[in-house]
Amino acid sequence: MSSGYICQKCKQPLQLDASLADLTPSSYDLLTSTLAAPSSRLNLTEDEKLNQVPAPANVKNTWKRASKLQNGVASPSDTPLSPRAMSKQPQRSLISAPNESFVFLQDSVVQKIPSTTTSSGRTRRMTTNSVTNKRYSKSPQVTSPISPSSHKLKSANKLFSLLSSRTEIDHPLCTECTDSLLRTLSEQLKDTMRERDGYLAFEKELKKERQREEEPADEVERRIERLKEEERLAIEDLLEAQTEKEQLDEELKALELEEKELEEEESEFWIAHNTHMLTAAEQAAQLASLRAAYTHDALVLEKLERTNVYNDAFCIGHDGVFGTINGLRLGRVSGVHVEWAEINAAWGQALLLLYTIARKLELTLENYRLVPMGSFSRIEKINGDKSSYELYGSGDLHLGRLLHNRRFDFAMVAFLDCLRQAMECVKSQDHSVDFPHQVVKDKIGDVSIKLQFGVDESWTRALRHVLLALKLLLKWTTSAAA
Repeated sequence: MSSGYICQKCKQPLQLDASLADLTPSSYDLLTSTLAAPSSRLNLTEDEKLNQVPAPANVKNTWKRASKLQNGVASPSDTPLSPRAMSKQPQRSLISAPNESFVFLQDSVVQKIPSTTTSSGRTRRMTTNSVTNKRYSKSPQVTSPISPSSHKLKSANKLFSLLSSRTEIDHPLCTECTDSLLRTLSEQLKDTMRERDGYLAFEKELKKERQREEEPADEVERRIERLKEEERLAIEDLLEAQTEKEQLDEELKALELEEKELEEEESEFWIAHNTHMLTAAEQAAQLASLRAAYTHDALVLEKLERTNVYNDAFCIGHDGVFGTINGLRLGRVSGVHVEWAEINAAWGQALLLLYTIARKLELTLENYRLVPMGSFSRIEKINGDKSSYELYGSGDLHLGRLLHNRRFDFAMVAFLDCLRQAMECVKSQDHSVDFPHQVVKDKIGDVSIKLQFGVDESWTRALRHVLLALKLLLKWTTSAAA
């Protein structure tokens, strides 16, 4: 219902709750009984309150000095009430029961109440109310019947006045302002509880102080002596700690110097280490290069060792029915024309090969001396008439050439004799060597080596046997030397 009330904090219009609208006298008494009654101790000063505390005089003096050190600020619970709070304290002569007389404030008067909650504004409002009461009291009494709604409004007004007098907040309040007030009161409650804890701690200290004062004098003396002894021990410990600190400072300085020296040594070590690493890297690179060169040279040496230079210098093979040495055919057959220049060159290579084998075997030939001279090689007889036989022939048919061919046959027979000596020398050193054709006088195998009055095919076959024997001698000589 619209009652014309406004919130005393935010000045917004209010609508009373239904429970307040139908407030009965019993409900009113129940609400007023829950309010805190005013205490006469609130009007006492701080000194009067302190005098009422059952404590020794020296404790009270200590409390006073502590209060002065805090700039004279007292706790909220011990601070005397302001004039506004004092004016709010209900007086039994002024506050009457719900069934007693009361003064009804009109809406115009209520709306003129200032919004401040200071003590001066409260005093002014109370003064205005007093003037209004006097004005109404002087006006002629008009008797009119009291309506139920008017009675309910009067009861609510009286309840709000009672609430305003018992608290520091003007009433009525809206819901939002009430919630804000509750939050503020909660914070005040927390502050009060912290203050209470402080008082409890102070009370505990007071009790301890009282217990100490009640201790006997000899006990106090013993405590003093014990504390002095503890102080002396603490001073000794402090001096020892200072001495130890000085020693530790000296050790720290020595350690710092040692650390500096170690850092210098470490720097020198790393310089030497880096130099050594560079030198080692260079030597490792040089060693790797030498090893690579050694590996290459070893491979070349192995290849050279496997290579038979005599086989390359004296390559013996065959070309059809002809035996060849270094590609030169040695022999003649019908139907195939071979120049005597090629035959003479082949004989020169054969004589040079036999001469080389004799030197490798360190063989001294009997009766003959080999004279390698290419296509004009010869064999000299060292015993008897010391004749010299030419190891080369010609195809001319005149008488002088026939005599020369006879000397050519003697040279080939002498060559066979020298070949026989080399074969016997090898057999004497290695019995496992087997020559397929034996040399007997002018024959090798069963074929004569003489050309004069012979057949070209037989002579060519005899020359093949000679080259085969030379190849076997060369193979054994080179393998034995290796």
